[in-house]
Amino acid sequence: MTFIIKPLSSDILDDWLYFFEEIGFADNPDWSGCYCRFYHFKGSNKEWEKQSKEENRKASTELIRSGEMHGFLAYSENKPVGWCNINSRENFAKTLYENDSPDSQEKKIAGIVCFLIAHTNRRRGIARELLRYAISYYKDKDYDIIESYPRTGELSDAHSYRGPISLYKSEGFTIHKEFENLLIMRKYLK
Repeated sequence: MTFIIKPLSSDILDDWLYFFEEIGFADNPDWSGCYCRFYHFKGSNKEWEKQSKEENRKASTELIRSGEMHGFLAYSENKPVGWCNINSRENFAKTLYENDSPDSQEKKIAGIVCFLIAHTNRRRGIARELLRYAISYYKDKDYDIIESYPRTGELSDAHSYRGPISLYKSEGFTIHKEFENLLIMRKYLK
């Protein structure tokens, strides 16, 4: 299976919406209302729970059109089959890192907060291709580090949306910090 990967932009907004509404959550419709907005949402978690699918769709569309939401959409046979939400850490309203050392604060760091692969295309290397593309892309953009936040333990496909630890290790990420239910893993690009 061959893939084409495109950076998120207004030009592929319709494909991105189609992926979220028709493909990405076919096996998990309860999560279909997020539109990958959670980490961009400035309110509390309690306020987040009150957000409607329509509000999230509209807000994410605006974030894409303004260039504030980044990521990559994977295609196979001209259909979107996978998504990776990666952005400069500073562009996320919610973060999974804390107490950065002073040397980290001086570096350009991108964070991966979500992978969504069509259930009919999982375990075919799409997440790996998206990750490799992201590494190359952010290296070319002169970033110092890419960070990921995988959960630990036995997880369903849905709960592995931050990507599996094994994927990150195989692409040269190492554990930066450990928490009870998640890791912060980093790949240094310089």
